[in-house]
Amino acid sequence: MTQAPTLHTQRLTLRAYRLEDFPAFAAMRSDPAVMAHITGGVRGEEDAWGRFMRNFGFWQVLGFGYWALTDRDTGTYVGHAGFHEMRRDLMPSIRGTLEAGWMMTPAVQGKGVATEAMQAALAWASGTFMDKRITCFIDQDNDASRRVAAKLGFTELAPSTYGGKAVTIFEWTRSSHRPAAGAP
Repeated sequence: MTQAPTLHTQRLTLRAYRLEDFPAFAAMRSDPAVMAHITGGVRGEEDAWGRFMRNFGFWQVLGFGYWALTDRDTGTYVGHAGFHEMRRDLMPSIRGTLEAGWMMTPAVQGKGVATEAMQAALAWASGTFMDKRITCFIDQDNDASRRVAAKLGFTELAPSTYGGKAVTIFEWTRSSHRPAAGAP
């Protein structure tokens, strides 16, 4: 059984989720602006609870998952970032890959927090899961996440459709690795 390691960046602490994170997590997932490009959109507390519980289970079973992101100075929850394996029905398939994802609270959107968090997550994954591909898929209309993916070195793999929406599948390669600020 694995627990999320704690990582630090200049502004963030990436740590294991805790039960007391649920209210902030649920609030983030109930914000229409946050959920605009997430398949299924805003749902209720029951759905948020199930997704919150996944954050524990992925780490326990697969050895990877999402980190809770907190402001390093204040401890305030600002979002999550990391990896999961959803076995999505996508073509081309991304099953068996580390599927990267990030979601930020409105207070930190557009401030480079997603990029900073994912740089740390990718550095960890590239050293821990050297044999796994790293992928993500992003809604065609989600310009902000597409910019984050480009900054991180993800390259377009293929157009696809998921949940009735046009998406692009991206892949990250170790050769595109860009170290986090302050990282060796």
